Amino acid sequence: MVRGDELLARYEGLPRDVDWLPLVHARALPGGPVERDFYDSVKGEILERLRAVLPVDGVLLDIHGAMSVNAMTDAEGDLAGAVRETVGNEALISAAMDPHGNMSRRLIGALDLATSHRMSPHEDAPLTKTRAVANLVRCLREGVRPIRAWVRVPVLLAGERASTRDEPARGIYESLAHTAARPGIINAAVWIGYAWADEARCGAAVVVTGTHSDVLQREARALAERYWNARADFGFSVPSGDADWCIAAGLAASERPYFISDSGDNPTAGGAGDVAYMLERLLADPDLAAGRASAIWASVVDPTAVARCVAAGEGGTVHLPVGGAFGSKHGGVTLHGKVGRIIRGDPVGGDIAVVESGGVRAILTTRRKPYHFVGDLHALGLDPAGHDLTVVKIGYLVPDLFAAAKGWILALTPGGVDQDIARLGHRNLERPIYPLDPRMTAPDLRPELLRR
Repeated sequence: MVRGDELLARYEGLPRDVDWLPLVHARALPGGPVERDFYDSVKGEILERLRAVLPVDGVLLDIHGAMSVNAMTDAEGDLAGAVRETVGNEALISAAMDPHGNMSRRLIGALDLATSHRMSPHEDAPLTKTRAVANLVRCLREGVRPIRAWVRVPVLLAGERASTRDEPARGIYESLAHTAARPGIINAAVWIGYAWADEARCGAAVVVTGTHSDVLQREARALAERYWNARADFGFSVPSGDADWCIAAGLAASERPYFISDSGDNPTAGGAGDVAYMLERLLADPDLAAGRASAIWASVVDPTAVARCVAAGEGGTVHLPVGGAFGSKHGGVTLHGKVGRIIRGDPVGGDIAVVESGGVRAILTTRRKPYHFVGDLHALGLDPAGHDLTVVKIGYLVPDLFAAAKGWILALTPGGVDQDIARLGHRNLERPIYPLDPRMTAPDLRPELLRR
């Protein structure tokens, strides 16, 4: 949680002739619902600090958009609505968001301006905040009261199927800047939505903001139709298959370093981080089990297993159950091997241990930790270039891993962020929605126009 000057320092290049009043910002590694009491406390602090500085001309909401809160169905809609009620209708509210958030009718109804990242992976995240600030300040200076054209697109995709490295997402997202540059338009944004929560708001949405209602409706509908018409064309950036197929394909390939995305339990997408299914499959491979081939696996959160590794010490032998610390299905496997490296007090992962079993180097953490940087593996004495496989709990490779990879494949493994969303058993989505209802009739994609 960040407040005051420390919060203000997160935003570089803020216009100097604007009086910025920092409130509070709270974030966590994605994974599971937020406790209702914690949400209420943070929301209460935001509103209390906001009331203390009233009146204000505008508010910047720096949010993701896919926060799930116990006993709530639209947390961001609730938060934005409370901010709107506090500041009144004269102040402008601008939101900077992630396209994997959900742009619900309730949320856009509370906002005046909204934008999201135009790249997945989100290399342009800082630009999104800059754009949200610039649009807010511009409208305030020019006395503009933005109109919003919003349309829900009944498509629910895992984010890995909509990387902007590939078509059709690349073309759709590249077009947003051109759309926003047209007369009468301030911003154009497309939300993919969040596939791994079970809320009615989950799904794709388009928002085009500006001053000319006819132009906004036309452009919003065009974007929505383009997204809908491309629904069956969204796919993974690389070949994909089950765990065993991916392991065999990776070992047979000649490229090194070779990465496998263990996608079903990706902690930065909301996975619990405690699923050891892929470790089980690595240990079941005869060449890896015998040490004739080698693999890094990152990682599983299991505080008890790490504590036993720490007690054994580097070089010690352990025989321990691993996985399932939070009760995830497919969670557990027995790991027998030597403790290769221990790191105490990592700021994200806590105590961390590497266990060597045959040719497999398994990383165990005390707290959930994503492995997005080769340097984090090097810190454990593990070099992807020196192993046949590097298996990371991730979806599409983030830039550092993408740059290092000579080969890459995506494993369709089980977990809370399973890429096969149909087998997760959604009950509360607004239906019909593609691909859960593949034979659904074409939806009405006429935008709703919102004014304040």
